[in-house]
Amino acid sequence: MITYVFPGQGSQQKGMGQGLFEQYRHLTDQADQILGFSIEKLCTEESYLDLNHTQYTQPALYVVNALSYLKRLEETGRKPDFAAGHSLGEYNALFAAGAFDFGTGLRLVKKRGELMGRITGGGMAAVIGLNKEQVTAVLEEHRLHAIDVANENTPRQIVISGQKKEIEKARIVFENTKDVKLFHVLNVSGAFHSRYMNEAKQEFKQFIDSFHFEPLAIPVISNVYAEPYHQDRLKETLSEQMDSTVKWTDSIRFLMGRGEMEFEEIGPGTVLTSLIHRIKNEAEPLTHAPEKKLALSHPEAADHPHNVQAGITAESLGSAEFKRDYHLTYAYLAGGMYRGIASKEMVVKLSRAGMMGFFGTGGLSLNEVEDAILTIQGELGEGQAYGINLVHNMKHTESEEKMIDLLLKHQVRNVEASAFLSVTPALVRYRAKGVRRNPNGDVMCSNRLIAKISRPEVAESFLSPAPENMLQKLLGENKITMNEAELLRSIPMADDICVEADSGGHTDGGVAYSLMPAMTSLRDEMMKKYQYPKIVRVGAAGGIGTPDAAMAAFMLGADFIVTGSINQCTVEAATSDKVKDLLQQMNVQDTAYAPAGDMFESGSKVQVLKKGVFFPARANKLYELYQRYGSIRELDAKTLTQLEEKYFKRSIEDIYEDMTLHYPVAEIEKAEQNPKHKMALIFRWYFRYSSNLAISGNEHSKVDYQIHCGPALGAFNQWVKGSELENWRNRHVDEIGKKLMTETAALLHERMQSMYQPSH
Repeated sequence: MITYVFPGQGSQQKGMGQGLFEQYRHLTDQADQILGFSIEKLCTEESYLDLNHTQYTQPALYVVNALSYLKRLEETGRKPDFAAGHSLGEYNALFAAGAFDFGTGLRLVKKRGELMGRITGGGMAAVIGLNKEQVTAVLEEHRLHAIDVANENTPRQIVISGQKKEIEKARIVFENTKDVKLFHVLNVSGAFHSRYMNEAKQEFKQFIDSFHFEPLAIPVISNVYAEPYHQDRLKETLSEQMDSTVKWTDSIRFLMGRGEMEFEEIGPGTVLTSLIHRIKNEAEPLTHAPEKKLALSHPEAADHPHNVQAGITAESLGSAEFKRDYHLTYAYLAGGMYRGIASKEMVVKLSRAGMMGFFGTGGLSLNEVEDAILTIQGELGEGQAYGINLVHNMKHTESEEKMIDLLLKHQVRNVEASAFLSVTPALVRYRAKGVRRNPNGDVMCSNRLIAKISRPEVAESFLSPAPENMLQKLLGENKITMNEAELLRSIPMADDICVEADSGGHTDGGVAYSLMPAMTSLRDEMMKKYQYPKIVRVGAAGGIGTPDAAMAAFMLGADFIVTGSINQCTVEAATSDKVKDLLQQMNVQDTAYAPAGDMFESGSKVQVLKKGVFFPARANKLYELYQRYGSIRELDAKTLTQLEEKYFKRSIEDIYEDMTLHYPVAEIEKAEQNPKHKMALIFRWYFRYSSNLAISGNEHSKVDYQIHCGPALGAFNQWVKGSELENWRNRHVDEIGKKLMTETAALLHERMQSMYQPSH
């Protein structure tokens, strides 16, 4: 196989294109007409316009690359198997793949160059000798937060981008850093491929939207994702490229992993040829995706059933509409884990990678949640998806109302509703404040709900419009308007539902193979009953920790998947290193069920880690005592001593005294009047205590750690055993998500291909 690679800025030189302009005179004339100046003079005459200014560099390189490609096509009579381009060169790769004609590509490049040329005051520099992680670590250590990694050219040639004064600060730092062989400031006019290009990107987004792109005839590797372009996201990905890192190293590694691959540089110079040579010497191939025409989107593929699976990529899995609505690259979500274990850092990292995470609010104060929201919003740009997890509080509905007030105040648009047994007034109010009609008269809701469900009756309540009695109640309290109530009657309470099979934390122990078909069928019934104009998507959660499990979910019809337990054992998870060390060692059989502390009296269960801890056994013992006895006083002396010395490590009196200082007065009064309720409060204290021990990493009470976890993490640990991901310190949520989706696509490709094998 052969890949054509097209160079970007830095490869321009006076004299380039000589002979080509005359050979392709009609295209040269077309270029002059589009640009308003002579492209031939720009490339060949010293006294003409400045070829090194990005406004002129970009169209000049595009034209010379394009004409060089056409000449090579005439010489060989065949297209390459793959195409890739470095930054600007990616437009030539798309031209070669048939995404647009010569003139359209030039118009796009002309606008791109003009917009990027307006952003001045920036600079770039190449750091030779350090890898990406080392460069990032140096920037972090020296608080050079205003600098971004712009290009990953080779494993040890990293280009950084930022304001000129920041680049100068970086020069001093890197020149005094061990193993740095060279710090070379580039002769550029702007901070390309960094956050400083965001303004240009936003304007380019509007410009590119009016253009029509044809289906790709060959796969083109994206700079942004180091994987093949997906047809549905051509325009979006080209826009993202302007302020994203050029992942050239991984792009070449991806192509190396497709099998025996030759690379041919098309255009002026040999810059890319040199980079590819170094990558081959310094890095291993990436073999995680199928080998055959991954980005193929050409209609001709429909004529060949055995090629249907060739279009399966990580980006193509799941519902395209779902991904568009949430501005996602992948149909991949990470659920909210309580006490902020699903952290701010986790949410931001996933969002920047084209996935969505939910911040875990359960057990946190409103101030802690507000701080997290503000941090996340400050880190992310417009259109980058994030969400907040909202856990139903059966006993304290006022806290749920206050949480909704906070979400509305800060215009949080995506909420994951967990542990709800039915729709509540607070959820109805959240939906109401985002509902409106668009210019076409369609009812739209900007406040989205993704409801996590495992029971049909709960699913039905979220698949129905807001309950009429709640609408009337909220109207009577002047919490919603008549117009909002009327609009809510025509849409479901949830935009999407997530079917949660047996999982870590609260669980009904459901089986995905039974739940998914039942819930999908129920969704179809409710769509028919209420005649909703837009389909409610159905996602899958619970037990997803390997490509095999994710593939099963998608094959069962999941529009998206949600992971949970596997994200708790990552660098970004806000729990202790001690917990992560324990989780890294677990296997699929190392979990157990225990009472849920927040729903102790009802007997609801959570799934927790049992390997290396006593918490499940002790928690179940407390529930057994609660069921058997009417008060603490009824317990025998031996049992009381065991509880105080082994479980609580405090006296019952001390615990209760502490509770009187922190619990609402009404709660304490109820406990004084009801001995069994008092016992429940004291026993529930242990659950909060055990959770705090785990999150803080208390060295002396490890056996009492309460760690919510499902078997998915055990399966994940086995999957990555022997790789660098075996150690949790190398696990990052975004990389895990991308790896899981990529290898799921590869596995699905393989399985579908085997299904089409002819019988002999």
